[in-house]
Amino acid sequence: MSRRTAGGFRDRVLGVLLRLLAVLPLSVNHALGAALGWFAWISGTRMARVARVNVDLCFPEQNARWRRRVARRSLMEMGKALTEAPWLWRAGPERLRRLARYPAVCDPGGDRPEGQALFLVAPHLGSWEFAGLHAASYGPMTSLYSPLSMPGIDRWIRESRAATGARLAPASREGLRQLQGARDRGELIGLLPDQSPRRATGVFAPFFGRPALTMTLLPRLLRGRGDRVVFAFAERLARGRGFRYHELEAGPGIADPDPERAAAEINRLVEALVRRCPEQYNWAYKRFRPPPPGGHDPYRG
Repeated sequence: MSRRTAGGFRDRVLGVLLRLLAVLPLSVNHALGAALGWFAWISGTRMARVARVNVDLCFPEQNARWRRRVARRSLMEMGKALTEAPWLWRAGPERLRRLARYPAVCDPGGDRPEGQALFLVAPHLGSWEFAGLHAASYGPMTSLYSPLSMPGIDRWIRESRAATGARLAPASREGLRQLQGARDRGELIGLLPDQSPRRATGVFAPFFGRPALTMTLLPRLLRGRGDRVVFAFAERLARGRGFRYHELEAGPGIADPDPERAAAEINRLVEALVRRCPEQYNWAYKRFRPPPPGGHDPYRG
């Protein structure tokens, strides 16, 4: 079997699995995801090792049993994030709204002064897929998107996300222009703040007391404007009962002209949200790579 034929067969099988997950009840869907994450934990996968390293680094004040439990549960929640995505893509705006437990300040359908954009900054915590789809159901929302290497699956995902009103901007200069246009029109803009950017587009700032390469895109988009910025996540409730929002409204420090101070404020707000629900954070991501010049890579060895 050629590589191209094998890739096509893989994509078709994956497509069938995604469509099956899309029609299962959300509670069953979450049970399957939790089992998948638990299996990744007991199998000693790379994800399990990275999660242990990150939790140990970020919570040295907690005892070993607590840290182990959080790392294990985080993989189970990541499993739920994987299996729930197809269900959320096909849920539709009304069903998504019924599942939302609204926050105090971050109602994406609320009124804003004309021309004021609303930046919804959602770390990889809880159900970021739900947060993005739900927010987009209230009006035009533009978010950065990195295409998948599987064209068929990528097309299905893009069409599903767009069904609730989302506009996906590529992670390129063209995508940046689309974000700027949405900002200038006073629309919703979704950003993920906790992935390591390219060195040329980020600076090192403290995250749980350790230097982490951090985005500077958000402060640059905010410069010289009075837009609203809310850091939020949708906590995944048990047994498929819905999603409860937690939020923090950013102050002026988020647009500090000094990129390192602005990045430190981004990480401070993300950290504050993570501490509310550490077991639903994506600890399997190598957040502290690359290390700063002369620093130690904690994931080696």
